[in-house]
Amino acid sequence: MLRRLFTSESVTEGHPDKVCDQVSDAILDACLSQDKYSRVACETAINTGFVLIMGEITTNANVDFEAIARKTLRDIGYTDEATGISADKCEVKILLDKQSGDIAMGVDQKKNQDEYSLGAGDQGMMFGYACNETENYMPYAIELAQKLSKKLTELRKKGTLEYLRPDGKTQVTVEYDSNGKVKRIDTIVVSAQHNEKVDITKLRQDIMKYLILENVDHELIDIDTKYFINPTGRFVIGGPTADSGLTGRKIIVDTYGGTGRHGGGAFSGKDYTKVDRSAAYAARYVAKNIVAAGLADKCEIQLSYAIGVAEPISIAVETFGTEKVPNEKIVDAIYNNFDLRPYAIIETLGLRNSVYQKTASYGHFGENTKDLSWEQTNRVQVLKDYFK
Repeated sequence: MLRRLFTSESVTEGHPDKVCDQVSDAILDACLSQDKYSRVACETAINTGFVLIMGEITTNANVDFEAIARKTLRDIGYTDEATGISADKCEVKILLDKQSGDIAMGVDQKKNQDEYSLGAGDQGMMFGYACNETENYMPYAIELAQKLSKKLTELRKKGTLEYLRPDGKTQVTVEYDSNGKVKRIDTIVVSAQHNEKVDITKLRQDIMKYLILENVDHELIDIDTKYFINPTGRFVIGGPTADSGLTGRKIIVDTYGGTGRHGGGAFSGKDYTKVDRSAAYAARYVAKNIVAAGLADKCEIQLSYAIGVAEPISIAVETFGTEKVPNEKIVDAIYNNFDLRPYAIIETLGLRNSVYQKTASYGHFGENTKDLSWEQTNRVQVLKDYFK
């Protein structure tokens, strides 16, 4: 019988792409903390000894962009060239312009204009997903991969494994049974950057003991589960010295680990008027409440928008045959119980708050952000009442 396997990966906060996401979101948070109406589209690129901050920002905030970049690097653990980059010695270049007036026309409020009629900042489609595989309504593989990458960083920062360096990756392969339920963990992959002094055998033993065995559900591990820990052996050179990084290049790590579809738009460095981010959060919020209400075991929501137009162009629902009520009725429930115009999303989810750097590592959904607005299941009773 053909086994059904699915794999998801995560990366640590020291991965070059994630460094860039954190710098961009740290800048966004700094702008919003002083001016909640800041318009930010900030991208960061990083390479050996060099950080480039570019994009468009319109704000009344007084922000030291270079200082934020250096602090972010320092907080991650990039304190000298041996680790991958030096927060204090690297070059930081700032290339920022103001937001295009052509975009602002569609999203800025005009005199006497109803705020709820404010249009989307761009066209495009966004997806949200939820399932009942975990308590956080996330697919199991990505939830565990994110947990392992976060714990790997904690082992480094707490000094438990003092030889670790900031860069790293995890990967989890899950096997499903014939009913689509998680049956077992087939494979776990961990690649951890380290200093040149540690013996690879010791590193592998430590990772197994402190990372895997302490954080993985033993009931899902069996004698056939495979482990690959630093499979090439040596991982001394890492971070921006080994690979360049760029904001928005880990969109699958940021979302559902490859489960469901993705509209292609990245999140980090974008303010709440950008539907790439706000509508993706809203789609997750809707999907999670639908699954939590028991209307389906799995739910994928697609929203689409046109620039300058407030109402979504379309709302689509896919429940993969797990629906308890017809999909067309779920769509009706969404239209009647969720206002998905951009301004309404901003108000409902409180997106003017500076909470975004928290999302820039270990995922925008699930355990990492469970205290944030789009992860709340506060519409469950409303949905249940709708179907009475």
